[in-house]
Amino acid sequence: MLLSALGTYLGLLAVAAAMAGSNPTRRDPPGLLPTHRRQKRDWIWNQMHIDEEKNSTLPHYVGKIKSSVNRKNAKYELRGESAGKVFKVQENTGDVYAFERLDREKVSEYLLTALIVDKDTNVNLEPPSMFTIKVHDINDNWPVFPHRLFNASVPEMSAVGTSVTHLTAVDADDPTVADHASVTYQVLQGGENFAIDSSGLIFTTTKNLDREMQAKYQIVVEARDAQGLRGESGTATVLVTLEDVNDNFPIFTQNKYIFTVPEDIRVGSPLGSLFVEDPDEPQNRMTKYSIVQGTYRDTFTIETDSTRNEGIIKPMKPLDYETIRQYTFTIEATDPTINLRYLSGISGRNKAQVIINVTDVDEPPIFQQHYYHFQLPENQKKPLIGSVMAIDPDEARHSIGYSIRRTSDKGQFFHISKQGNIHNEKELDREIYPWYNLTIEAKELDSRGIATGKESIVQVHIEVLDENDNAPEFAQPYEPKVCENAAPGKVVIQISAIDKDITPQNVKFKFALGVEDSNFTLTDNHDNTANITVKYGQFDREGTKVHYLPVLISDNGKPSLTGTSTLSVAVCKCNQWGEFTFCEEVAPQMGVSFQALVAIFLCILTITVIALLFFLRRRLRKQARAHCKSTTEIHEQLVTYDEEGGGEMDTTSYDVSVLNSVRRGQGQAKPPRPILDVPPAVYTQVKKPPRLAAGAHGGPGEMAAMIEVKKEEADQDGGGPPYDTLHIYGFEGSESIAESLSSLGTDSSDSDIDYDFLNDWGPRFKMLAELYGSEY
Repeated sequence: MLLSALGTYLGLLAVAAAMAGSNPTRRDPPGLLPTHRRQKRDWIWNQMHIDEEKNSTLPHYVGKIKSSVNRKNAKYELRGESAGKVFKVQENTGDVYAFERLDREKVSEYLLTALIVDKDTNVNLEPPSMFTIKVHDINDNWPVFPHRLFNASVPEMSAVGTSVTHLTAVDADDPTVADHASVTYQVLQGGENFAIDSSGLIFTTTKNLDREMQAKYQIVVEARDAQGLRGESGTATVLVTLEDVNDNFPIFTQNKYIFTVPEDIRVGSPLGSLFVEDPDEPQNRMTKYSIVQGTYRDTFTIETDSTRNEGIIKPMKPLDYETIRQYTFTIEATDPTINLRYLSGISGRNKAQVIINVTDVDEPPIFQQHYYHFQLPENQKKPLIGSVMAIDPDEARHSIGYSIRRTSDKGQFFHISKQGNIHNEKELDREIYPWYNLTIEAKELDSRGIATGKESIVQVHIEVLDENDNAPEFAQPYEPKVCENAAPGKVVIQISAIDKDITPQNVKFKFALGVEDSNFTLTDNHDNTANITVKYGQFDREGTKVHYLPVLISDNGKPSLTGTSTLSVAVCKCNQWGEFTFCEEVAPQMGVSFQALVAIFLCILTITVIALLFFLRRRLRKQARAHCKSTTEIHEQLVTYDEEGGGEMDTTSYDVSVLNSVRRGQGQAKPPRPILDVPPAVYTQVKKPPRLAAGAHGGPGEMAAMIEVKKEEADQDGGGPPYDTLHIYGFEGSESIAESLSSLGTDSSDSDIDYDFLNDWGPRFKMLAELYGSEY
């Protein structure tokens, strides 16, 4: 209250002094006439102040605003964000009051605009003026930490005074006012190992903080404002985690490690693991394993698995049971990155003994070399190109069989003997394949010469040596052109040559024309090039549009070879500047090898055979269709069905007496029946007539009448099977006029029955007419 009253008193004194020292009228300089005097109006006040959190009754007087305008109808107004809400002015006197208790920690000052206006018209009598109301601070807040919990870390075994973290408690009071925002700190919990200074810095007070003993500590810190109105304080908890340092040696979990491995273990593959204990965290476990005693440092190595901190033993050389069957040596585990000042002592458990027992296995053959390189001149067959040799490393010393893997010699150019001697069975061409890479297999054989399943391979590289067996040829396809009015000596083109053989540095090609009666001249430049020039000039383009020049090219190999290449020179029309205006298209000269001709011939032969087979197939199909059509016309469309007849003794499928029914004049046609009706067989509906006496015969129309009846029945029967098929027509009537048609029971083949009437029945009975007609 005392501070609040003092602030108010000082504010009033400042306002009074301003009003006493100010003059509402300002005198003009002496040189001006009195008629030109002008009175200037000013606002009269100083900066206003008010204490926060005042306990007196609202409203609280803040100050007074005053203008030099002295009119009865003038009134004061306030404008601004807080005008009318927090602050109000007495319109007649200009007294400013606060209608709310103010908190400096929320708003420390207010900006307002003062106006003096006419009461009637609200017109400004003075320009508006801005002023500030500042809120005076009182010590009404205590220090507060921004968080209740903090995390910090410090390396273990740190020296005394090592900084851990820095805390800052915030006091919302005005720091410009003495002791209003001052904060003091103290440790309430954890003071045996940590302390805090006046700035909020926490530091260590001991050097024996061992993470392996205790990894986390909890510190409670208090921040107090001793000058505060309420005497309150804030607290915070700090969780301190000790960071690990490499301060422990690795220790073996065993004094002796025993391993058993086969002798065919691969070099570099793991054969066993060594385990140690290290209480440090993984990032600080840098264990190094080494062999300290024994003569096998060059045989084995120990690599460290950093993820599991294990030592992995690997062989550096192939193991041989027949040579050494047991390895014994001493190993040591150290950590070269450890800080020795952290150690209180060195443990003796960082050494151990390792015993490795080697077991015998049946090993595959071993070649004496890792690979073989032989040379062979091309175009030759040599009885011996080179030899390979493999042995059985086991005590049994089995014999070895050799073979060439077919995938590496698909052309079957080479052969290998039982002794490992390689020779070629075909002549080789270096220009086709300059190298042959063979895979030779060596298989272990038992006493009977049968492979035991153990085998090894080796690569044999055969280099085909070059011989001068290819004649030179043009270096590229040339398309020379010449003007029809070219002058003698005109260079048409410069040519060069290449050789498919290996070309030495001193190779010399010689060029010459194969014909001399041409209008061209060849000049050898003696640098493996030659110029083709015009000899006489003035070509007859109408007579010859393309000139073919055979060029002879020779090399200086041993023996020397000469090749002929044809140069096609096109005669063109040219303008007066010698530029080509029109040229004939020169057909390319292409050569076809014998192999290509054989391939083309085989392709043509294959196509011809396929076409012939296709033609024959179509012809056979046409013949089959014609035969089927003819058979259909004769046999009334024979239908195949699954019912199997019983032969001559079968009388259930049809009644054979129907053939004799017409002879007695008793044959009756069955009336038509519906399609959906399935009646019994036709022959079961005809009663078999009595047999005739010996020597009696039926009438001459018996067979004809029976066939006519059966045909009529078949035409009317739409649902039954087609009984008028060939086997019915071939029935041998036992009591027909012609007697039996079978030759087995017939004394004579003569017959006086005339069957020519069958020719009148149409094409369906043509076969019967031919069988029983008069020509038979």
